[in-house]
Amino acid sequence: MNMTWLGEFRILAVLLVFTFPGADCQLVVSPVGPTQVRELAGNNVTLVVSFSGASDPALTWFMRGLPVVTWAINSLDSPRIAENSQDVLKLEQSGSLTFVNVLLNYTSNYTIEMTKAGLGTASTSFNLTVYEKFLNVSLRAEPNLVKEGIGQLTMTYNMKQGVVEQQMWFFNDKAINTNSHYLIANQSLVINKPNRNDTGWYRVSLTNPFSTVTTSILVSVLYGPENPKLEVQPAKSFYVAGTSLNLSCQAEGSPEPTVEWVFGGGTLSRKRVLNLINVQTNQTGNYTCVLLNTLTGEQWRKNIPINIYEMPSGNPKCSVHALNNVTLQYHCLWPGGNPQAQLSFPALSNTSSGAGTFSLAVTASNNLNGKTVTCMAGHPIQENKCNITASSPMKFPPLVRATVPLQGKIVVTIDCFTKASPTAVVSWSRGSESVTNGTTYQISDDTTKLEIQDYNVDFFLNQSFACTCSNPLGSQRRQIQLIGPLISDFRWHRNEARTVVTLTWEVPPMSVVTGFAIQVKGPDILSKNHDGTQKQSSKDGFNTIKEEPGHVRNVDIFPLDPKLTYRFRVIPKARLTEGKPSEVQRVGPDLGLSGPAIAGIAAGIPCSILFLFLLGGAIYLCFSWNKNKSWQTRYPVRRAVEKVITIQTETTPHNLMTGGQKAPPDYNRIHQTPSERSMTPPSFVAAPPVTVRAATTV
Repeated sequence: MNMTWLGEFRILAVLLVFTFPGADCQLVVSPVGPTQVRELAGNNVTLVVSFSGASDPALTWFMRGLPVVTWAINSLDSPRIAENSQDVLKLEQSGSLTFVNVLLNYTSNYTIEMTKAGLGTASTSFNLTVYEKFLNVSLRAEPNLVKEGIGQLTMTYNMKQGVVEQQMWFFNDKAINTNSHYLIANQSLVINKPNRNDTGWYRVSLTNPFSTVTTSILVSVLYGPENPKLEVQPAKSFYVAGTSLNLSCQAEGSPEPTVEWVFGGGTLSRKRVLNLINVQTNQTGNYTCVLLNTLTGEQWRKNIPINIYEMPSGNPKCSVHALNNVTLQYHCLWPGGNPQAQLSFPALSNTSSGAGTFSLAVTASNNLNGKTVTCMAGHPIQENKCNITASSPMKFPPLVRATVPLQGKIVVTIDCFTKASPTAVVSWSRGSESVTNGTTYQISDDTTKLEIQDYNVDFFLNQSFACTCSNPLGSQRRQIQLIGPLISDFRWHRNEARTVVTLTWEVPPMSVVTGFAIQVKGPDILSKNHDGTQKQSSKDGFNTIKEEPGHVRNVDIFPLDPKLTYRFRVIPKARLTEGKPSEVQRVGPDLGLSGPAIAGIAAGIPCSILFLFLLGGAIYLCFSWNKNKSWQTRYPVRRAVEKVITIQTETTPHNLMTGGQKAPPDYNRIHQTPSERSMTPPSFVAAPPVTVRAATTV
């Protein structure tokens, strides 16, 4: 109510002045309200003024001594406002200055000056403070790692926005005042030479007329590790493999020091107690305990030697090698263990031995061929052994294969491999000359393979090669006489539908074959070259329908007409040279009587009838002749009284005539009359092996 009356009074006073312009007056400008203005950023605020003693004075508002608004009261012109403040500053008709959505950077001292010609200059000032509410206030300590007794610890607060009017610092809820240990300056609290007792919570409280905020931080003063302790349980000078032991390590510090157990360059555990269970030989060595203050980097290290006694792992291994093809080197290996095993070959030497690994060279002899030699492996915990048998090369069959690489040469590979110990070394010869690596001949690194290269197959067929496999105990030699392309066996079978036939074949072991031509002869069989033109048939009517490489031993032909007959054969090749074709295999319906067979049967039927007729006639004539002869007169024969005598006979009758004597004459035929002789005489029948019948004439 009083403010309203005061405003009306001021307006009346101005009107009186304007009514009597000739009166002798002095220009006066004064604030309306307090000159210390506080406002929250983003609000509108007006610095209210009033003037008297002149009409339509010119005015200027200053911010930090710089003009921001100029105008003349009641002027028809618009006020002149600084370009960068036109969105914020607004001049009222009374000369008062209004801030629209006032910003934080408009906190300043403001002065208004009014002038009127002849009346001088009048001014008044305001102090505008723009505040923000506190937002995102944080407290940080520097340095991050505070070591006991070193340097200073500074805590500083920061905020995204806000204007502080008052700040207060607390340690564990107790107010902090500036002294020799603490210093409060600007936005910071400084602690000189912090110690472990300065560890705790620090809090700062910030206030202004529109907001209050409190934030805290935990500060740790770091120290240690101190007073470390290292122990092993049970305490022994060494440990037998398979036992267990515990290693412990600890110390004081802030933060509590971490423990790291290191062995062999690697970390085993990060616990204070390291449990070693069922320890093995490879765990022998120095175990290092590393106590670390993870924040300060201070650490303490100490080694503990752990000795583990154990025999070597696994079993010993024996082997035998050749030296200069005249000496055998026996080798025994059983590494590891603590201590290492002592190795020896008692059957070969009573004085030589080695630890962990041992080799012994002896001159090869026949008594070592097939002899089992034992390596004795001695160790305090357990003894062990291994055996090795040296042997001369065994008999073997050479293997031959032929190919044609891209360059077009025929490459024949002869493989001579035999079982032997030590492994046999293979030497090659051609006739009486040794074969060495060159353009034509290539011997594999292990000497078991010989490659021969040439464009002409005759080069291979005119030479005899030999391979000799040898080691210090003996050798085996094999002659290789290569032969041209040849098929040794040719077979076929087909599926149930008889639409697919599978041809299979073999070649002799020494045959040089680089490919096969599959040929067919039959109705409606067409074959084409790679360029699509039809191939020419051979003189015997066979067409080549497939070309296969030398390693192939079977091929499927399809589709076939089950009702038609096909004839197949395989021609082996050595590059461009063709070998003898295989036998021809007929594939088709089951065979009946062929045309020639039918013609033969037709021609043979009349001949057969004629033959049967003649045979029947001959039988009839013989029968008639025999019948007529049986009708001839026969004289009676005097009957005799048979006296039967039963005797025991030998197994072989007529054994009395085995000495080369002639058999007695047939007296029955001698005493017969001519008429009796023309008849069929009774034949002489030898006596049965058991009984003999004798006839006496009375």
